[in-house]
Amino acid sequence: MKMYVAVVEGGSFAAAANRLDVSRAMVSKQMQKLEEHLGTRLMNRTTRRLSMTETGRAFYERSAQIVADVEEAEQIAGQMTRMPQGVLRVTIPLSYGQHRLAASLGAYTQAYPLVQLDIALSDRKVDLVEEGFDVAIRIGALPQSDLIAKKLGAIHSIACAAPAYLARSGTPLTPADLGNHACLAYSLTGGGADWRFESPDGPVIVPIAGPIKADNGDIIRLAAIGGAGIAFQPGFIVDDDIAAGRLVRVLPGWQSAELGVYAVYPSRKHLSAKVRTFVDFIAAALTA
Repeated sequence: MKMYVAVVEGGSFAAAANRLDVSRAMVSKQMQKLEEHLGTRLMNRTTRRLSMTETGRAFYERSAQIVADVEEAEQIAGQMTRMPQGVLRVTIPLSYGQHRLAASLGAYTQAYPLVQLDIALSDRKVDLVEEGFDVAIRIGALPQSDLIAKKLGAIHSIACAAPAYLARSGTPLTPADLGNHACLAYSLTGGGADWRFESPDGPVIVPIAGPIKADNGDIIRLAAIGGAGIAFQPGFIVDDDIAAGRLVRVLPGWQSAELGVYAVYPSRKHLSAKVRTFVDFIAAALTA
């Protein structure tokens, strides 16, 4: 299986032989045995090139993951006696980092004193590979990519407003009533000018409009506290304000769609000790 992955990724028996430090004849013989064992052709061969069959492509995708998992298991075993060290670059959504992760980041550096955290707080979706980050914390649906994602938890958004705003404009009783209210929009959600609620009959999507749109949840929160309108923000941003009475939850019978919280990193292959321990530490902290 490892040899087949090397053939596919190298594009030839010769490239795989060089990668694995074996003879080309050995690679050819093993590929023939593999196809005989599986009872199917994995590759079409000509004098000039190799191409995978449909079965060969499916087998490669699973084999590559299995080979990577085995290599990672061996690497982890070898790293057990080594202390994670070096600079770890992490990008985290601004408000989530401030409200939920600040204490955990400090605790991690105490547990692993040889690691220096370089934290970038930004709601922008950075390119981890292009910009040199080791880990990203991301919230919401993840696009298809080659990145590895580990789910850390989930959050829900809460519709809320200041008592002064509700006294002045009234309280919405259903999501449809939001059309008559000033709604404060978070501009980085992919849906644009609408809010999505879940109901027993399925999702309810409500177009909204209002005086403020911002790319940061805390700006929306402060505007709501100031009476500018209704906010629809994650609990980690507004829970304390609701508990203190600065904001009042509206539409309490309606829940937003769940948003996953993920740790995302470029590859599970040869995963460094600092990345592995950081992701595991944050996952345990959020669970606690």
